[in-house]
Amino acid sequence: MIVLNVVAEILYKNEVYQIIGACMNVHNELGHGFLEAVYGDAFMIEFQEQGIPFSRERKFEIEYKSQILTHSYNADFVVFDSIILELKAASAIVDEHIAQTLNYVKASNLRLGLLVNFGREKLQYKRLIY
Repeated sequence: MIVLNVVAEILYKNEVYQIIGACMNVHNELGHGFLEAVYGDAFMIEFQEQGIPFSRERKFEIEYKSQILTHSYNADFVVFDSIILELKAASAIVDEHIAQTLNYVKASNLRLGLLVNFGREKLQYKRLIY
């Protein structure tokens, strides 16, 4: 019998590690329960201090049958020009948050989304690949 040793490379492993570290810093400083916008403001400071490239509220158009729809969406953050960062301040991460983040990843033509919830005492996050 032949056994293959295949190690799958984790998509954006180092970048995600840096982002989650920034999330922990923000959570440790502010705690839980603020509005999402407050965490977004804190991330702008944290990312700048750490030298992490980001854009906030980047607009993405949505295409349907080769036509751009009237409505678009704004990603909370695009980090390293390759990762959607979606912030929540909810009692829990629910299926709707996951579906929303995956839709954002799909519409942006990126492959990875991080869904981070600051609404609980312990930071929650999910890594979502489309």
